[in-house]
Amino acid sequence: MTTQDQVRKWLCYALGVLPVWLAETQILNRVPLFGVIPVLLPLAAVAVALWEGARCGAAFGLCLGLVADATYPGAPGGMTLGLCALGLLTGAVSQYGVRQTFVGYLLCSAVAMGALELVRVAWCLLTRLGPLPAVALVAAKEGLWSLCFTPLIYPIFKLICRLVGSRRPGGAYG
Repeated sequence: MTTQDQVRKWLCYALGVLPVWLAETQILNRVPLFGVIPVLLPLAAVAVALWEGARCGAAFGLCLGLVADATYPGAPGGMTLGLCALGLLTGAVSQYGVRQTFVGYLLCSAVAMGALELVRVAWCLLTRLGPLPAVALVAAKEGLWSLCFTPLIYPIFKLICRLVGSRRPGGAYG
């Protein structure tokens, strides 16, 4: 791919994140279900990493983490590192074991959300924001509510990947 193709591809991925981010920050945060709002940027990071591999997944996760830390109120800065790590791990797993299908995406998303929520629970316990049962319940509800949006997020990034092609050799549409 030429440099121009690379720029076009990553701009398309960034534009794909825009409706996800807008839905999360402008619509879904106003209508909490069971007292929680979904977190969708990690699901976007997982989708891109699934097709682009570990290195590109980590870079995209880093960028989304910066957006998340700038957007989410009271975020302690952990999303930047967290989404970078999720992108790296998802990309590595997709290269060696998970198929680039909706089921593979759902599996990677579930593991990613579980890891993210575990880190959040640990953070809440370390900073004494609440007792374990209450914090764990909120984390479980948030993770499950977020996963409900995988059928909407997956097609967005699958379409982008088909249109612009995967960078990594042997990628789904490369």
